[in-house]
Parts: sequence; C-alpha cells; structure tokens
Amino acid sequence: MNQEFRATHEEVSKCNRCGFCQAHCPIFDITRDERSVARGHNVHVRKLLEGDLEINEDFKDPLFECLLCRSCVSNCFPAVQTDRNVIAGRAEYLKKVGQPGAMRFLFHQLLPDHAELARYVKLAALGKNSGMGALARAMGILQWFGQDLDEAEGIIESLPTSFFRERVDGLNLEPARADATVGYFVGCGFNFVLPHVSEDTVDVLVHAGARVRIADNCCCGLPAYGHGDLEAARRMARKNVEALERLDAELIVTECGSCSAFLKEYPALFEDEPAMRGRAERLSKRVRGFSEFLTGRLPESGDVPGPSGRVTYHDPCHLSRYQGVVREPRALLQRVSTLTYVELPDADRCCGAAGSYNVLHYEQSMKVLERKMESVKRTGADLLTTECPGCLIQLGYGVRRAGLDVRVAHLSQVLREAYLGRRPRDVERPGGDGGAWSEGNAGGGLGDLWSY
Repeated sequence: MNQEFRATHEEVSKCNRCGFCQAHCPIFDITRDERSVARGHNVHVRKLLEGDLEINEDFKDPLFECLLCRSCVSNCFPAVQTDRNVIAGRAEYLKKVGQPGAMRFLFHQLLPDHAELARYVKLAALGKNSGMGALARAMGILQWFGQDLDEAEGIIESLPTSFFRERVDGLNLEPARADATVGYFVGCGFNFVLPHVSEDTVDVLVHAGARVRIADNCCCGLPAYGHGDLEAARRMARKNVEALERLDAELIVTECGSCSAFLKEYPALFEDEPAMRGRAERLSKRVRGFSEFLTGRLPESGDVPGPSGRVTYHDPCHLSRYQGVVREPRALLQRVSTLTYVELPDADRCCGAAGSYNVLHYEQSMKVLERKMESVKRTGADLLTTECPGCLIQLGYGVRRAGLDVRVAHLSQVLREAYLGRRPRDVERPGGDGGAWSEGNAGGGLGDLWSY
C-alpha cells in the first residue's frame, strides 16, 4: 500500500457522517442528493478503496459533479480533506474505466507544451470567432466538453487572436527602481483568453517596484489533477519545478488564484518521491498570489483618474479556502480613493465556474451562478472584481445573463487603472466593446477550462 493510498484511506475514515456539510455544499443545495455531499463522497471513496464498491455510472456522476470548492472542508469539524478524497476517487475511476482519447491528448500532449497548445487554441479561436463552432467540434477540438456545449458556448463571445506570450516584447519589465525580482507564472487562461489582464498584471508589478521575469512554464497541471489524471499532473509539475528553478527570481507571482494554489500544493503530488518533494517544497515557499505579493507595496491611489463607484469582491475558492488569502485583495481595493468598497454577501461561495465545470455541468453551474448574481444585486455595486480567470469569465457571463449594469474586472485591471490610467492596448479583448471596461462583460468563458 503506497503513501497516497494510505493518506486517502486515513482521510475518508475521519468522516463521522454528521451531515453538517449539507448546509454548505452548493451542489447538494441544488440536487438534494446525498451522493452529492461530502459525507456521501467519503463513504463512496472509502468503499471503493476497500474493494466494496463497483465503479458504475451511479458512482461516476456525483463524483464528477463535485466543485472541489472546499466549502465542506472549511465547515467540517474533523476537517476531512474531501476535495483530495474526491480526486483520489476520480483517479481510481480513470484507472478502471479509462480516459477519453481527447482528454488524454489534452492532458498529456497539449497542456505540457504551451507552444503546441497555442496552435490548437488558435484553431479554436478561428472556429469561435468565425461562427464555425460546429467545425471546431467536428475536428475534435472541443468534443470533450460534453452534451451541454451548445449552451455553454455562449459563456465566451470571442477569443483573442494574439496571446500574452506573443505580446511580451511590447511590455516594460524593468522598473526605474527595483526592490524585488519576480518570476511571472503565465496562467493558460490569461495567456490564451484574457491576455490583456496579464499585461495589466505586469504593469502593476513593475509599478510596485518588481523586476519581472516571464517564466517559460507550461500549464500548472490543475486541470489534469482536477479530473483525476495524477500522472499528467505530476508530469507538468516536474516541468514547472525545473523551469522555475532555472528562473533568476526571488519569488514566483501569478494573478491566477488556481495556479498559485496548485503550485503551493505541488509537494503533495510527490509523497513517494522524497527528493522531488523537497524541490517542490522549496518552490512552494516562493509562490505568491497577485494580491498577496502586493500587500504593503502600493500607497493610496494618487492623482490618476481612477475607476469610480461602489466596488465588491468575489473570493475565488482556490485563493480564499485553499490559500487563506482573503484580507489582501480587500485592503488593496480600499486603498483606491475613487472607489467605495462594499462587501459581497457569501463572497467566498463558489460562483460555479470550477475550471471546466460550467461547460461539463452547465445547468448546475448556472444555478450556482444565479445565487451569486443575487448577492451581487444586493450590494448595489458598479464594479465586481476577483482574482481568477475562471471566476472572471463566469461572473462576466452571469452579469450579461442577468442583464446587470455591473462592470467585471480582474483586480490587476482595477489597480492598473487606479495607479496608471487607461491605455490603448485595452482595446483588443475577447467580447469587449473597445474600452478598458465592458459593461456587464468580463470577456470569455473557455479560459476556465485551462485553470480548473
């Protein structure tokens, strides 16, 4: 019995089946199905590990419906790591049933190679922007998205024709006075779907005195891990550990809450490899989320005409529950003198994006999103911000869908405008209207596939 198996069995055994998780699970709130809640998952996974449960569709559906939002973990008295138990169950499912060919191609061929992935995303963009979605599906580019693809395709309106890595030469990476050197970890969602956000992130980092080095990283591996493909996740983690070890930077920074969370959890992927685990641990200590890094580095916003009105903030699950980064983004927003901060009710409740969840489980995702939009309405906010590409895309879609007069933007976009003003290159953005902001539109929807 390897360490991974032992650790999972110990975790599922901690569950005392009290049912307190029911009140905090967004999916149980919709399905009212005991199989959808944490104690149901833990019972199933324990029986699966002990050989008392046969894998079938009844087991698969609730297992893959979990958002992995960790709301249950945060409200569990013995703190059972249900999200990790669910991943272990998904891994067992893939071992027994197999993996769809397109998904294996994505996780083992495309995501580990950002250049190869870029070629395929350009094909998807061509199909999307020209209205040839059916052609893209016929080519197999989008076929793993499932039966809700036609509805889910509306989550994104268009895709950019150039990616962030192609725009780096036009950026200033050197501040006049630098007091830190950071490696910028390029998240797939931002690189391919929201490159303008990456540009804003780099601008803000430089403004805050950071010398920026662009990492030659591949996908962080979270999409593969989230679907139970631990082999692919480890492969990408190894590549990134090696690439980031070579980078001449004190810290690794990313504005993707999912990427920073998974980079920090790399050591858990190598329980049976002490040497690799040690390298992963050293890397994890260097990782910082965007707002985490900027804390204490920005003064009150100055004379630049900044965004105005009431602003609220949605906590990405991978930033708040996985990393405990909650105070930092709020503190930064409260330093913008032109904005009035108002707290979002249930700010840390999942928005329903959860990587590719809004594509693979569209109807359930929309029900989770509707509750989030009701919370947004109650704030009376003019501006809704967050720190995750999946959340950004989902919230933008939710605002459009609900017809709300609310701007949706990443925190780096808000800070870019507050400290440096707008700039012409904000024009090229997916689904935008040519400005730095787009009313009720954060941009797109396929970015969250790459940042599960």
